[in-house]
Amino acid sequence: MTEYVLKMPDVGEGVAEAEVVEWHVKPGDPVREDMVLAAVMTDKATIEIPSPVSGIVTWIAVEVGETVAVKAPLVRIETKGGEVAVSEVVKTEKKPVSTPAKSVDVKEAPVRSEVSAPAQKPLASPAVRRRALDAGIDLRQLAGSGPAGRITHEDIDAFNTSGPRLVAPAASAKKTAVEEIKITGLRRKIAEKMALSVSRIPHITYVEEVDVSDLEELRTTMNAGRKAEQPKLTILPFLMLAVVKTVAEQPAMNATFDDAAGVISRFGAVHIGIATQTPAGLVVPVVRHSEARGIWDCAAELARVADAARNGSAQREELSGSTITISSLGALGGIASTPVINHPEVAIIGVNKIAIRPVWDGNQFVPRKIMNLSSSFDHRVVDGWDAARFIQRIKALLETPALIFIES
Repeated sequence: MTEYVLKMPDVGEGVAEAEVVEWHVKPGDPVREDMVLAAVMTDKATIEIPSPVSGIVTWIAVEVGETVAVKAPLVRIETKGGEVAVSEVVKTEKKPVSTPAKSVDVKEAPVRSEVSAPAQKPLASPAVRRRALDAGIDLRQLAGSGPAGRITHEDIDAFNTSGPRLVAPAASAKKTAVEEIKITGLRRKIAEKMALSVSRIPHITYVEEVDVSDLEELRTTMNAGRKAEQPKLTILPFLMLAVVKTVAEQPAMNATFDDAAGVISRFGAVHIGIATQTPAGLVVPVVRHSEARGIWDCAAELARVADAARNGSAQREELSGSTITISSLGALGGIASTPVINHPEVAIIGVNKIAIRPVWDGNQFVPRKIMNLSSSFDHRVVDGWDAARFIQRIKALLETPALIFIES
């Protein structure tokens, strides 16, 4: 037998270390060549590390949530070969990684059952556990037929045939379980970014309502006449063009602030970040050079980078470098919100849901489509007056959407 040492690979781009966000194996587990051993995260990219050899895992260097330096030993595998080797193999797969709970072995519970099950850890042999993992079966769904309730291969066969065999808990049973979830990977980076933004930036939030009735009528007309290759327009591309037009008049909003150096950087390019919810958490894909795009181009690029962020295929440059950010929760947008600035930017525009409200036109109340904009600004470098003026200009453009398309 020979021990094979797999080191943390060099993933490039000046990365010196990575956080381990998931282990697919533990000491004693058999592995085969090209089987994924672990997933690590650098910035917002998730990288899967496969095994270069077949053998038995004998040692793991770090736990989930810990960081490992490039070139440092990551895992040892006992092989039958006659050579001792050190490997730095890496397979890149930018897909979201789920965060395992501390109190649950993620290998034992890849799928959560919505049926009540015993809380204790199921009894099963490593071979049965491996089979259940490969089949996507939560062993807690099974009632073992072996000694002391041990789950056997026959129980898995029965499960595949007829579903789980569970002993229902008493209706009055008290729930005392506590699930501790370790914050790792993208979720930890989101937490760190939010903490940095709130602790370093004194926010001022300004809320204004916008009558988007005419804009919605225009959007409906444009969608009805769009070509097959053109994406469906939402309200966001119109807002993006309104932001482009407004920051040309107020360049102080399209900026970042380096408070350590005391330097404000104002940008000619308008790289609009779009806060996007993904299965792994909140990320901000970027529509670069929005100032050079038309309405259909904005919509197409927005759809592309948002989809890439959701499916985990976005590149590093597509998730960084924004100069101003838009945050929208769509139909869940609520009446008002207090968006957190995307550090080190100085402004973020929050889009709330559209609702039909009665509006007095001078003679009577008429139904109009109203949407609030809830926007935050870095009060160290943006005065309240300027923040209000910025939003009022965007409001004017959205309420008279033809102005968006008129050259200044």
